[in-house]
Amino acid sequence: MDKIQLKDKKFKLFIPQESIAKAVAQVARQIEQDIKQQENREVLFVCILNGAFMFASELMSELNESYEITFARYSSYAGTNSTGVLHEIMPIKENIQGKTLILLEDIIDTGFTMKHVIAKLKEQGAAEVKLATMLFKPESLRCDLKPDYVGMQIPPAFIVGHGLDYDGLGRAYRDIYVIDE
Repeated sequence: MDKIQLKDKKFKLFIPQESIAKAVAQVARQIEQDIKQQENREVLFVCILNGAFMFASELMSELNESYEITFARYSSYAGTNSTGVLHEIMPIKENIQGKTLILLEDIIDTGFTMKHVIAKLKEQGAAEVKLATMLFKPESLRCDLKPDYVGMQIPPAFIVGHGLDYDGLGRAYRDIYVIDE
């Protein structure tokens, strides 16, 4: 589909699924290389819900190994805007002591959410915390945060699809759409 409508907003095709798949495969190869270089460290992948579920699923099937994966959920958005306030909705339940965590995120824009989460996980005893994001908006970054793995860099526009939503809608689209104003 070239265009979709969610509630009061119209969106047009921005990134087709084929391009997303190539970016996911590239991130998987980078992660595999890094994991091979680690010495006797346990790796725990953490899918950040709700948005990263599609990225995490595709990435894990690209890795095709028996890695441990868990889920966590944080929120800082209302509608199309970040509120700047982080809410921990579902914390990591697994023991993270001494493990290398690889956070799987759908998108990094201001960076505040992941900066806070990374600091918290290090305080809780993770040996190392790495960040893999499907999408990165460097122009929107408002803090000192550098993702370790980036699928694609994009401009600061509001997008939906492939896990990303507008007030809960649009996550299941395989392609990514940008607001059409």
